[in-house]
Amino acid sequence: MTTTPPDQLLCWADDALITAQRLAAWCARAPELEEDVALTNIALDQLGVARLLLSYAAEQLTPDAVPAAPADQPVTEDTLAFLRSDQEFRNCLLVELPDDDYAMTIGKLLFLAAYQLRLYAVLSAGADQRLAAIAGKAAKESTYHLDHARLWTLRLGDGTEESRRRMQYAVDELWPYTYELVAPVPGSGPADLRADWLAVIGPILAEATLAAPAGTGSAAAGDGGGWRPGGGRLGRHTEHLSYLLAEMQVVHRAHPGARW
Repeated sequence: MTTTPPDQLLCWADDALITAQRLAAWCARAPELEEDVALTNIALDQLGVARLLLSYAAEQLTPDAVPAAPADQPVTEDTLAFLRSDQEFRNCLLVELPDDDYAMTIGKLLFLAAYQLRLYAVLSAGADQRLAAIAGKAAKESTYHLDHARLWTLRLGDGTEESRRRMQYAVDELWPYTYELVAPVPGSGPADLRADWLAVIGPILAEATLAAPAGTGSAAAGDGGGWRPGGGRLGRHTEHLSYLLAEMQVVHRAHPGARW
């Protein structure tokens, strides 16, 4: 039976976990009531996938794999979520960036959902039956996530002058981070998915009257150049992840073993 190594599982799990934390912060702060509900539901979808992947990874790890974990207790999904340091997380840099503007949130969700939808399609057809089952469920949810982000991208990009300015700024700022997003995870993960990703993102940006960065028409065009930040998959993160984890982990660390 094929088993996916925990290092690979953690890359995808951490993408989903950090995304869930970021989206949950919009609860009661979104532009309209329906969006409060929508973003919360998407956050819960991402959290659900993160839990399944973290549990799968935890079963393959010993306590010494997480230095802050109790040595006499097995590794669990909670161990991996709440007791790892920022350097032990394997999420891509894109998902940890702060949501300073609603357009930035939509841009991140659009780019991530387009990637996750294709990723889960590949994983659902893989030899690891347990991972395939998780990915099959997640792919259905990612279809909705992508559609939701697409509709808001159109609404903002083809809306007012101000909404278009903000959405264009988000696309421009986030684009360099998408190279790491769609690259293969360390190990033997799915091949580079950028060509498939561009085939989805390009038409959406065009329909939203947003200017796509140079080379987005095809992978052969070079897909632009310039700065391409990375390192998240190897544990090298921005300062933003440290602040996010401090907030997410504080209760668990302050009251270890608490139940309610």
